[in-house]
Amino acid sequence: MKKTGEAEEYFSVFVEEKPTRKGKLQGITFSFKDNICVKGTETKASSKILEGYTPLFDATVVERIRGEGGEIVGKTIQDEFGFGSFNTNTGLGIKPPRNPVDKKRVTGGSSGGSAAAVKILDKHVSIAESTGGSIANPAAFCGVIGFTPTYGLVSRYGLIDYANSLDKIGVMSRKVKDAAITLSVIAGSDGKDMTCTAEKEVYEDYLGKNVKGMTIGIPKEYVKDLDPEVEKGFVETKKMLESKGVKFKEVSLKKNAEYSIPAYYIIAMCEASTNLAKYSGLRYGYTEEMKGEHYDKFFSRVRGNAFGEEAKRRILLGTFARTTGYRDAYYDKALRVRTLLIEEYKEAFKECDALMHPTMPILPPTFEEAGKLTPLQNYMLDLLTVGANLAGLPHISVPAKNTKLPVGVMLTANHFEEGKLITLGENIE
Repeated sequence: MKKTGEAEEYFSVFVEEKPTRKGKLQGITFSFKDNICVKGTETKASSKILEGYTPLFDATVVERIRGEGGEIVGKTIQDEFGFGSFNTNTGLGIKPPRNPVDKKRVTGGSSGGSAAAVKILDKHVSIAESTGGSIANPAAFCGVIGFTPTYGLVSRYGLIDYANSLDKIGVMSRKVKDAAITLSVIAGSDGKDMTCTAEKEVYEDYLGKNVKGMTIGIPKEYVKDLDPEVEKGFVETKKMLESKGVKFKEVSLKKNAEYSIPAYYIIAMCEASTNLAKYSGLRYGYTEEMKGEHYDKFFSRVRGNAFGEEAKRRILLGTFARTTGYRDAYYDKALRVRTLLIEEYKEAFKECDALMHPTMPILPPTFEEAGKLTPLQNYMLDLLTVGANLAGLPHISVPAKNTKLPVGVMLTANHFEEGKLITLGENIE
């Protein structure tokens, strides 16, 4: 591992913890996104509201990695509670990390600290989390592997919630091989998480396979209006796979292209506003002195002083959309739309082994460029990643071929077909 100073801006806290066991992960160092609980280590989802919170337990993924000899080195900075696409929405007093490829550019969010740490550290894997693309996005912007498994394949026990029906713990690494080995360790049923499935395979078995004869669908709606360098990287990667015997065909994800963004943000904000209601200044984390006022006033003052701007925006929007008289019009309707979007993906997989398109339509922007975008423009940039996340589908972002700045190519497979993504990802790599 490189010296601490080079990675310092990407970590919220470092730990010195040597492995006590031998196993499949021996020789690999691990970091965890700051919303994954590590016993005895401050875990605050990069938010002032959880300042000083030290879990008394390990998340299931931490337990499993420790059990296979992984060496834990720290927690990585994220957008506050996962709210963002650029990792510029860090909590109050937390400096946004800079892209190690070009320090004037953003890392991508919300797992930007994890992506940057993987980029600069040797033999390092970061365990991150995705709600609407928070693994794929920074993986594309930093030029690393970002693997998001099927919803429910990896236990969420010990994860600080953003949106329960969307959150997925995944893996960021330099090599597909490291992601496959790690996934083999952390996947599988967990009695502490009722949404976790017993589905599990030995994912290393999918390494070293050829892709000849596989069919990949290209959603025509997802390859329009791309930055020229993004389009170049995507085309070069497609040509390389064609040379290995992969067949391509055009498919349509019209419903996803039109409705995934509004459906995602309604569902995510409603669930986030519910989850964040427990941060009141009474149980844990940031608090202030009670001045004899009514509880509501104290509660509002603490939250007003400790939540960042984007967190407040999402709490307000989510609370509005789930109030009496609006829940049916917004949240319930978004859930029905989500079902239609899943069905559209299922139709596409009847013809294809996987789908492929750019991970992000733009190159990693500079901090200045990102700062000029309105909240709505920010949200619209998630178009290529939110559909797969809404549907709970496994996907992997792999660096594209022959680009000056990092560009990601995203591959999506049907539920529990992580093996196909490992094979395709390794062939691109």
